[in-house]
Formats: sequence, structure tokens, C-alpha cells
Amino acid sequence: MTNYLLAGGGTAGHVNPLLALAEFIRAQEPEARVIALGTQEGLESRLVPLRGFELKTVERLPFPRKLNAYALTFPARFSKAVKQVERLIRDESIDVVVGFGGYASAPAYEAARKTKTPLVIHEANALPGLANRRAASFATATGVAFRSALGLKDSIFVGMPLRAEVENLNIEAVRSEARQHFGLDADTTTVLVTGGSLGAKRINETVDASRTVLKAAGIQVLHIMGDRSDLGEVDEPHYKRIAYCDRMDLAIASADLAIARAGAATVSEFAALGLPAVYVPYPAGNGEQALNAKDVSEAGGGRVVLDRDFTPEYLSSEVVPLVSNHRLLKQMSEKARSVGVIDGTKRLFELVAGVL
Repeated sequence: MTNYLLAGGGTAGHVNPLLALAEFIRAQEPEARVIALGTQEGLESRLVPLRGFELKTVERLPFPRKLNAYALTFPARFSKAVKQVERLIRDESIDVVVGFGGYASAPAYEAARKTKTPLVIHEANALPGLANRRAASFATATGVAFRSALGLKDSIFVGMPLRAEVENLNIEAVRSEARQHFGLDADTTTVLVTGGSLGAKRINETVDASRTVLKAAGIQVLHIMGDRSDLGEVDEPHYKRIAYCDRMDLAIASADLAIARAGAATVSEFAALGLPAVYVPYPAGNGEQALNAKDVSEAGGGRVVLDRDFTPEYLSSEVVPLVSNHRLLKQMSEKARSVGVIDGTKRLFELVAGVL
């Protein structure tokens, strides 16, 4: 029996690939033990137990960016977290540590190094995070979701581990059913709008201001505005706006085109399933979202527009003609699928199995 420790969390971009691998392991090796390592504050604190996996937690310790009181206490607190994971590795006879980035990963990586436990890293973003960049220098194996992230030492392109409901999705077979699930017309051209779980202010406001233009063009919209949006929900024949969607597989299946941020999971899912998209990368941070969309946009499977340029005028002049051109959308779908990876979970599992 193999004992796995899967470390990561914080955001959906770290939690979902962790859960995808955990469920794949459970299906392939029912006798294996899978333990997830995260923080009490992260999304994993809810999703991991919900999926039936054991969760251990460490203190949430962002790397200090400036000299202050927290920075002075960081080394001792980090050392305590590392020792906690070392004890976990020994007490639970962990055979391999798999890290996905996020706050829980850094102490897990150091504990794996100190206990000489095989370590596999998965980097979800095209621009690798600090913890993964550092740990790649001593990891047993490193897998990346984007070809452009191959700057990590000895990394292997495996793609993104996707949820089983996404991997097994047959869009053409369920498209009518998917649209009807959201109260949309089964035969009308559909645009999916999503800014991620928290929403995207620019995307939300531009699409809201363009409702009349979209309706006049014969386009219906499924708009997932995010939990923190101050826009209200809307239920009209051609425009459905909801705060949260727990069936993203059906949301994707309903769409001819998506308008979205360029989070790693979003780009990976759309490309794997061949969904053309207009990506509006998050303008803050270190620019990783623009890099996430690089491969699929260069292949012709998506378009990238700066956040400041995604205006009602842009939507009217660029997006409406695009979504009305079904031949071009079909070509974009094929090009997106050419760079997408539908079996990233299996590829990562095989990378992990190879170090045991």
C-alpha cells in the first residue's frame, strides 16, 4: 500500500489539481492512503473533506516581502511548520510527497528534502511560483501544465490535472441538455462569461453594459459573476447571471465561446475541451495570467485582450462578430484542442508512480 501526501491549496487553481490527482489515485489504487496538506484558511479546508479525503493543516505563512515584525518571526514559524510535516511524514510512513504550490507546499518541500522522501512538484502556471522554483532544484521530478513553464529544472510537460467530470465531458452530446439546465434556449448561440470564483470587475461591468447589443445579435449569455460581485442575479430569456456555478462542466458544454480571466485551470480546461475563448488576463500580480494564455492564443484557439481594453466598444466590434462566425469558431476550437491536454491527471500520476 502506498501512502501519498498531497500538499497545496489556497485557491481553486491549487486545490482542483490536487483533488483531481487524489481521486485518480483512489480509483487506481483503492487500498492507497491519500492525505492532503493545506491550511485552515484555504479553499481546501472545505473541498478536501467534502471529497472524502483526510486533511492535515499547517500555519498559513506567506513569504515576507518586506522587513517588519512578521518577517522577524517568519524563520521560526516556518521551521515549526517544517518539523510538523516531518513528523507527519514519519508517523504516517509517507512514500511520496506531491506539491501543487500554495502556502502549505513550501514546508512540505523542505520536510521531504530533510526526510529524503521522494518529491514531485506540479506547477500549474506558466510563470512558476517562488516555492516551486526553489524546490525544483532538489525535487525528484517536476511536471508543468504549460509548455512555456519548462524553465523549471528538469521539468516535464504533463498538462493540468482536470476533474473527472471535465475529462469525460462530451460537449456535443450534452450541449442542448447543458443549456436547458441553466434555463437557456437549446438552439441559440451562447457565450459563457466567467471571471473565476471571486469574479472580475471589468468583465462583469462590460458584459452587463452590453446586454442589449448581445441580445440584438441573437446571442444568449450565461454570466457567472463571482461571489464578491455587487451585481445582482438576473434571469431573463437571453441572459442568465448567477453568482456561483457548481456545474462548470455543463457551463462549458453550453458555450460556443467564453469570455474569461486566464487562470491556469480555466485556460487548461477550455483548451482541453476545445472551447474558443477571449481571455482578459488579471492586470495585477506578476503577469502569469497573460503567460497562461500564450500557448493557446498563439495556436489560434483564443484571443487575449488587456483588461483596460475590454470595453463595451471592444465587445461590440470584436466579440459579437467573432461569436457570430461559426466557421471561425470551429477552427478556433480545433486549434485550442491541439495545444490542450485532456489526460493531465493520468500523466501526472505516471510521473509520481515513476519515482516510487
